[in-house]
Amino acid sequence: MKKWGFLLVFALFLVFIFKILPISQDKVEYQLYEQNDNTAIENSQKIEITEEQIHQGNLLLVNSEYDVQQAGIQSDIINLFTHKELNTGYQLLNNEIKLSEEIVEKFSKMIAAAEEDGVSNFLISSGYRDFDEQNRLYKEMGADYALPAGHSEHNLGLALDVGSTQMKMKEAPEGEWIEENSWKNGFILRYPANKTDITGIKYEPWHIRYVGLPHSAIMQGMNLALEEYLDYLKEEKSIFISVEGKKYTISYYPISQHGTIEVEVPENEQYEISGNNMDGVIVTTLN
Repeated sequence: MKKWGFLLVFALFLVFIFKILPISQDKVEYQLYEQNDNTAIENSQKIEITEEQIHQGNLLLVNSEYDVQQAGIQSDIINLFTHKELNTGYQLLNNEIKLSEEIVEKFSKMIAAAEEDGVSNFLISSGYRDFDEQNRLYKEMGADYALPAGHSEHNLGLALDVGSTQMKMKEAPEGEWIEENSWKNGFILRYPANKTDITGIKYEPWHIRYVGLPHSAIMQGMNLALEEYLDYLKEEKSIFISVEGKKYTISYYPISQHGTIEVEVPENEQYEISGNNMDGVIVTTLN
């Protein structure tokens, strides 16, 4: 009886452990391949890209050197407190949290996936901030804890600070899950512990940023910060990559000051264009 009692207690303990801990990360499956006749664009069209588009899109680099332009701010910013249909599965720190509506929908989908893994105590503590709010925060907290207005990703509407209602994010299952799984929904942990020399920002396990697939998967798989990823694309010019079974062509095009360029995109296939906020645009095509 004592033996069976011990085994029962041990089994219940295992059930408890698997319930509270996140499921380990699935390995990112990606493969670079060479361009051939099958990867060439069929039924293509040429579109004009203007200088303004350098500062629009999901891949914008915003840091102490490159600031947010008005064109880069998301146009669908909403107050999450007044859109309760969108904020299920997580809590809000206060009734002033704002974010891009599109990003909220993607975040909610990610939180639903986390809940399936038994991780559910999420809290949004900060989202979109306008320049005035960012400037006030910078003055109150100082340069060690905030960036000046225009140089924070929070000014885009693509970034948010996510916490746990139970403990510090650094120690929480929510933090571990975000770091290992957010890429599956197009998000990245923007300031990882091992990239402070690249980003110039201390480890922030709570700050995530939307860049979209396949970029988040490539950055996760190759262990690249956003700065490194954009440099990689500029160096390679074009990459042909299969991510999770889907084939993409990702191309960087430089744009000279006060200039325009024409790029070739598919007529009947999905594609996205994003500036890098520096000197060009990235065109991503799903082949």
